[in-house]
Amino acid sequence: MIDTLESGGARDLLLELPAMLEQELRAQPRAAGLRLLEAAHDSGLRMTARLRDFEVKDLLSLTQFFGFHTETFSLAVNFLDRFLSKMKVQPKHLGCVGLSCFYLAVKASEEERNVPLATDLIRISQYRFTISDMMRMEKIILEKLCWKAKAITAFQFLQLYHSFIHENLSCERRKYLNFDRLETQLKACHCRLAFSKAKPSVLALSILALEIEEQKLLELMEALEFLQLHSKISNRELTFWKELVLKCLMEYSSSKCSKPNVQKLKWIVSGRTVRQLKHSYYRITHLPTIPETIS
Repeated sequence: MIDTLESGGARDLLLELPAMLEQELRAQPRAAGLRLLEAAHDSGLRMTARLRDFEVKDLLSLTQFFGFHTETFSLAVNFLDRFLSKMKVQPKHLGCVGLSCFYLAVKASEEERNVPLATDLIRISQYRFTISDMMRMEKIILEKLCWKAKAITAFQFLQLYHSFIHENLSCERRKYLNFDRLETQLKACHCRLAFSKAKPSVLALSILALEIEEQKLLELMEALEFLQLHSKISNRELTFWKELVLKCLMEYSSSKCSKPNVQKLKWIVSGRTVRQLKHSYYRITHLPTIPETIS
């Protein structure tokens, strides 16, 4: 079986993995800074994990509103968490920080013709700061990120792992591993600060492993173990994050979970703004419910 795993397109995918694993370590938020956010109490004066999670959900709403790629959202979250883990951000400045991280990610990931004007982005997001404020904040963020507006994200690992797994699935079985569903699960995890402490490779493999187990795709277990070995992920590490992902997804699917609110972005777009925006800007997608699998 191992011979088939290393053949054809699967071998080409594995060649990308070492470089990605090396690069992911350079773009990890500071663990100590994330722990401080988790330990902070809601006083209105300090940044907390809850405020961060609310901000990320707003960024997810904007991602859906503009029809941007999941990679853009994943990159924006990476920028935000790296910045928050380094700097003592006051809650009143969080909106400017979050939107600036989002705009940097959009400009780095999306095609130039799809990048909105900063004025439209500020207006639609309903924040009360100026373009000058945002430009100054972008510069500060880039300085703290060492001017690196790119990073290896969990989404990129999820793409690679999913492609590798598909190489080892028969055509009739591929429909059981829905990538849209995996993307939505990743977005749900990004909305929890805890998952920013996981390496992108570990988070991606945890999501994929859970889905393979749920769909009972037993023929993929050896391929999964093969990926785990080449990604240098221990059984203990994978089990720990799989349990957290499972808990997160169960809560996300419940009626008590607060979903990103795209609706609030709809009604604030005035006629004047609509005329100025490109047509694709106001093509609203549905709320990110996790797609059902084929039974």
